[in-house]
Amino acid sequence: MEFFKRLKLRCIWSWEGVVATWRNEYSFRSWVWANMVSALLAFAFPLTPAERAVILGLGILVLAAELINTAIEDAVDYISTDEHPLAKRAKDAGSAGVAVAAIAVGVAWLIILIG
Repeated sequence: MEFFKRLKLRCIWSWEGVVATWRNEYSFRSWVWANMVSALLAFAFPLTPAERAVILGLGILVLAAELINTAIEDAVDYISTDEHPLAKRAKDAGSAGVAVAAIAVGVAWLIILIG
């Protein structure tokens, strides 16, 4: 029974993280809308189920990367608002992670459409 109680709490906390990020991060909201367009296109084009799964799964990974990036930025800002090379590196690396995930979606779309 303890397992299900903790699972329920994990789900609640995760959802709270999504809601807080939606409310506070323009970039996350932008990626959600971009993913909705991508998903609509994935179902509008004659793609195989596997191709759709790749597009949808990679889109969700972009959202996960943006959530992690937000966590990094918030933690760095909580520790200090002073500019520091390591803080910049951490924030830039988080942002780069989102960019790499987004590039993966673009590559998948390109390969699927020309393949």
